[in-house]
Amino acid sequence: MKPKPQLLILISASVALTACSRSAAPPPAAPPQVATVTVARRSLALTTELPGRTAPYRIAEIRPQVNGLIQKRLFTEGSDVQEGQALYQIDPAPFQAALDNAKAALGRAEANLPAIQSRVNRYRQALAEKAVSQQDFDDAEAALKQAEAEIQYYRAMVETARINLNYARVVSPIAGRIGASSVTDGAIVTAYQPVALATIQQLDPIYVDVTQSSTDLLRLQRRLQEGQLRRGGTNGSDVELILPDGTKYPLTGKLQFRDVSVDPTTASVTLRMVFPNPDGVLLPGMFVRAVVKEGENDDAILIPQQTVARDPKGNPYVLLVDANGKVEQRKLTLDRAIKDQWLVSSGLAPGDRVIAEGMQKVRAGVAVKEVLLAGGQKPVASSTSSITTARSN
Repeated sequence: MKPKPQLLILISASVALTACSRSAAPPPAAPPQVATVTVARRSLALTTELPGRTAPYRIAEIRPQVNGLIQKRLFTEGSDVQEGQALYQIDPAPFQAALDNAKAALGRAEANLPAIQSRVNRYRQALAEKAVSQQDFDDAEAALKQAEAEIQYYRAMVETARINLNYARVVSPIAGRIGASSVTDGAIVTAYQPVALATIQQLDPIYVDVTQSSTDLLRLQRRLQEGQLRRGGTNGSDVELILPDGTKYPLTGKLQFRDVSVDPTTASVTLRMVFPNPDGVLLPGMFVRAVVKEGENDDAILIPQQTVARDPKGNPYVLLVDANGKVEQRKLTLDRAIKDQWLVSSGLAPGDRVIAEGMQKVRAGVAVKEVLLAGGQKPVASSTSSITTARSN
């Protein structure tokens, strides 16, 4: 029995509808989601972290100024000494004898002076009366001048002997901490010998000498001249210090000077700071890091380091979301890293929305949807008014 034509038509339509429904395209995919941070300008205190070492504020190598025998050492090694404090006693007997001898010779010369003076006075009167010759008067006057010269000579001898006697007691020229003694009691020393008896170092205050590359120095000067940086008020010379264990030194120092010449071997300039050291925490030769303030950048732009990628040539760039909601690639010029952020020199403007999360899922020209950062953070950069930064050379 043949099927009816109406039934065949219905079956064919059903089959056709089923085939069409199976071959229909799926609905379009949702745009990828990205999290962004909004660029904003802020005031930024820029600093440079420079390595260096401490050095004594003053240093004195103690040497004898006379020959003699050390009778006694008068200080404790490693202790603090005061200016003028006695350190060594050299046998004073020879110098005392020389002083007594010089005084006796001076007394003899002074004793002869009145008689010679009287003779000259008599000869002068007699010469007026022509009772003596001019030659006799000239001889008497010459003897007077010789006696006066001898008195001056012996006075100088007395002063020299007194100075040498005082030098027999070796005293400290400065206040500071004294090191080990190179001689013991009974040692023979000579005047101005090459080997110092001991060394005294003044540690409060104390110097910190650091080096800065000439390239960084020129860049800093150029940025100040161009107005990209400004000096930060009266505290521009304040310096902070980081100790070898990473802790911050509690007292602030002052930048004293920059050297006027560049070291040809390292192409660097020496900077000297002065720090108070009342508790003796800083010792000579200690490796430290000085945080030197460069200036204030009133138009600084900071972005998280995670937002910056690099092309095959190593050039930094970021992905932005433009006004149409599409991805845009932008090349950057970076100044330095500040903790987990980059300081941007050029390439971004306030209001730009930089992709911080989801960069791997998008490319330039693709439409995206902006969402909150992971953890529910708002997609806006923080607006800290002042940040202190550091850079190591």
